[in-house]
Amino acid sequence: MSETSSIAGRPPGRLDALRIYLHPRVVGMLFLGFAAGLPFLLVGGTFSAWLRDMGVELAAIGFLSWVGMAHSIKVLWAPLVDRLPLPVLSRIMGRRRAWILLAQLTVGVGLLGMALTDPAANLWLVAVWAVMTAFGSATQDIAVDAYRVEAVGPERQGAMAATYVTGYRVAILVASAGALHIASVATWSLAYGAMAVLMGVGLMTTLLVREPEVSVSGETRRLEQRVTDYLARTVHRGWRRDVTAWLLGAVVCPFADFFKRYGLAALAVLLFVGTFRISDIFMGVMANPFYLDLGFTKGQIANVAAAFGLAMTLGGAFVGGVLVLRFGIARMLIFTAIMAPVTNLTFSWLATLGPEMYGLVFAIIADNVTGGMAISVLLAYMASLTNTAYTATQYALFSSLMTLPGQFLGGFTGWVAEQVGWFWFFIGSAAMGLPAILLAVLLLRIAHPDRIRSTESSPG
Repeated sequence: MSETSSIAGRPPGRLDALRIYLHPRVVGMLFLGFAAGLPFLLVGGTFSAWLRDMGVELAAIGFLSWVGMAHSIKVLWAPLVDRLPLPVLSRIMGRRRAWILLAQLTVGVGLLGMALTDPAANLWLVAVWAVMTAFGSATQDIAVDAYRVEAVGPERQGAMAATYVTGYRVAILVASAGALHIASVATWSLAYGAMAVLMGVGLMTTLLVREPEVSVSGETRRLEQRVTDYLARTVHRGWRRDVTAWLLGAVVCPFADFFKRYGLAALAVLLFVGTFRISDIFMGVMANPFYLDLGFTKGQIANVAAAFGLAMTLGGAFVGGVLVLRFGIARMLIFTAIMAPVTNLTFSWLATLGPEMYGLVFAIIADNVTGGMAISVLLAYMASLTNTAYTATQYALFSSLMTLPGQFLGGFTGWVAEQVGWFWFFIGSAAMGLPAILLAVLLLRIAHPDRIRSTESSPG
């Protein structure tokens, strides 16, 4: 945002809103997003395709799908990423970049190990490399999310989210369609080896970007001073006192800080984050089976729902980043909270229309554009909730809540669709967005997203 606009308190003009995407850290987030998205399917859908192609039994493939759960439980070790300095690396590169680099190296080595191992002969070893890759990927997510929040001020968070989503989605396409194409003309080993090399994009970016400068608020210092005073009054001494101090500072203080800043409104905030994407995730699980049942071919689904849909999602994320800067987070939260479930109704209409290409194109445009806007706005909102003293831990909590309810309910989508049919299935998925709309309105009254910030100075 231009200094003139910021000082005068006026909203930025259209040119200022677009220029934000030229900010060096916003550009860098495009490549860090690519590095974050690349390993996700390589231990998920693409991994399953490789195993099945090599003749691995379905039961074993099912058990190995649990590897991907590392992303759902990353909040458990987020305090380590927040507070534990890495020997040598942290001193040279800084707190965030050191953890990002270590995670990227872990992912690269894990992918290379998978590439050099035959699952038909050594499935257990492939599983070990996959677990290593998954935990490296989840750790990278924690560190990159923390970097994204701390690297710029609140007014640029929408643009940071948009470029992150763009890089992430492009990487997903590379790790799915790209890996499959390489495997089809060569070997799976070459495919995974190529993906390991592509992690170099993230490594180079981490080496080039600057460590974010953050400050700790007086309120945060007072909170941690109370921890110090408490320990001074206890009987603990030596290593027990040091371990207790670390655990209180790394694990207890981040959550105590969040609830202290927001009070009872914190419950509404967490409920909103957990319900915001339920309708989209719930609907998305059954999207491809719906297209096939309706009569669309695999080629049509790949061209329209996958490739064209990706372009629409990226366009929506770009627009969302601009609109957050122009109109603020609060207005955009309400707008996207309404539009995301409403556009699910286009699939109910498509269910009555049948396999008409114009209907599929319209539904994909409506759903993916609003979906891209919604995720961009939500990421900016979650960034605004964090205290930079505890960014990794607090953001890991929000990002886990963002997907966990939808993923859990997604397990029932097949049974629901069989019972009620496709038309009412999508009506129901739209109705699941009502709690998020009500909570968005409630937040305007008790925890306005554009007015209540953490008390520390703005970063970047």
